[in-house]
Amino acid sequence: MKLVNFKVGEKIRLGIETENGIIDAVKAAEDYSLKVYNTIEEVIDEGEKALLQLNELMKKGVETIPEDEIIYAPPVIKPEKILCIASNYITHSQKSDADDKALPVIFSKFNNALAAHNQIISLPKCGEKFDYEAELVIVIGKEAKNISKEDALSCVFGYTAGNDLAARDLQRKTHQWLIGKTCDNFAPIGPCLVTADEIDASNLEIQCKVNGELRQYGNTRDMIFDCAEMVSYISNYMTLKPGDIIFTGTPSGAILTYPEDKQEWLKSGDEIIVSIEKIGDIINVLK
Repeated sequence: MKLVNFKVGEKIRLGIETENGIIDAVKAAEDYSLKVYNTIEEVIDEGEKALLQLNELMKKGVETIPEDEIIYAPPVIKPEKILCIASNYITHSQKSDADDKALPVIFSKFNNALAAHNQIISLPKCGEKFDYEAELVIVIGKEAKNISKEDALSCVFGYTAGNDLAARDLQRKTHQWLIGKTCDNFAPIGPCLVTADEIDASNLEIQCKVNGELRQYGNTRDMIFDCAEMVSYISNYMTLKPGDIIFTGTPSGAILTYPEDKQEWLKSGDEIIVSIEKIGDIINVLK
């Protein structure tokens, strides 16, 4: 199932993405005198019971809203934690040499960094070297503490697409990356959240385009640490809570990896499209 959060005035509403448009799940539940789930977070909290009801709503042939009339909100609005994995992709040619894995490098962002599909993102005046990173994003559905790799995916509610935007000059000012990574709206996610039962996160094409030009192309099968390993590893050090999100790393092609004379940093007016197979495109324009 593909779920979205969208805006009606100042309020966030739960929607279900279908081939014909977006079902307003709040209105549909009210029309059929069913329990109302207002946001994706409420569905995550209720789990299977909520998904079963939403599935029944889809079968009733309720009215839909065209996607181009929707004002999207992030699929997760108030995660307790936004965690990110650095340097988590290898090329096919490197795989044979990857028997010994280093530990994952983990950093964080804060809720101020969240942004939605089609949201315009203002670049901070204090930075100059702005970069993109197309990433699969894990959304946690159940509390996970010291979870094994074998059981880790049972704690995943679903997946979305994300762009781990960065101000590289700010990121490199000190040994801590934080100020360059969690500027306002530097963690756009969306457009939808796909429930874990409908997606194989180990084999998804992922790409990033800037102004129509392909900058990144890869597949999640080239992750050094797969989703189960990441969830298990992190849960040894902190309790993952429902609604927490994990950016899982980016394929090659970020601007920072280019030779200095080839680095053309993002600027006002640029359109960035992050696409992940079976999830969709998240589009943001910079200003």
